[in-house]
Amino acid sequence: MSRAAVTWHPPSLPTSDGREFPVRHAWCVGRNYAEHAREMGVDPERASPVFFSKPARALVHADSVAYPPETEELHHEVELVVFLASGGRCLSPEQAAASVFGYAVGVDLTRRDVQSRAKQAGQPWEMSKGFDQSGPVGLIVPSRDWAPAPESTIELAVDGRRRQAARLGEMIWPVPELLAALSRTVTLEAGDAVFTGTPAGVAALEPGERVRAHVEGLPELDLTIAAA
Repeated sequence: MSRAAVTWHPPSLPTSDGREFPVRHAWCVGRNYAEHAREMGVDPERASPVFFSKPARALVHADSVAYPPETEELHHEVELVVFLASGGRCLSPEQAAASVFGYAVGVDLTRRDVQSRAKQAGQPWEMSKGFDQSGPVGLIVPSRDWAPAPESTIELAVDGRRRQAARLGEMIWPVPELLAALSRTVTLEAGDAVFTGTPAGVAALEPGERVRAHVEGLPELDLTIAAA
């Protein structure tokens, strides 16, 4: 029996120097800012980070994303996103830092009502995070041109009103330590994207609203929430 050939191309995202970054997988961490942990009802005392994932194709670079189906509570979570040029297992923080290709600002869109129902039922909540277009990101800036500094600001505004604001130094797990911790659980590889957590201030979005996400020194992400 003959089988038709399967052709697949990894999704790719644009970089600030005109290249394309092929995305293999997207990893995310929950509650990496103390104030956000508190607003989610969790003790922010430093403990092992909690990781989850999104499909690679959930990451998009676009000026508009569609309001997803089967939710009435779509939340924004602005994050610094790290993109890897190499990887490995059980990396040291120094090895993890050396594996970085570049950085971008991103938004982890979350169907909060779907997530809450799943948690209450003791069920997986993948579909609250991994739906279509749930990871919009800005242009990726290579690590030779930008690196996160503790004083760098991270912010998100909706229709011109600021909702989230913090400094990268407020992360419970800084980028090198976060990547090293993730590498003890999974093998990191070139093409991986890692969302590094969101500050306090997450809230609901409505169709028609304009979202501006910003990390100091990186290209801004400016998009509109379109109707479903």
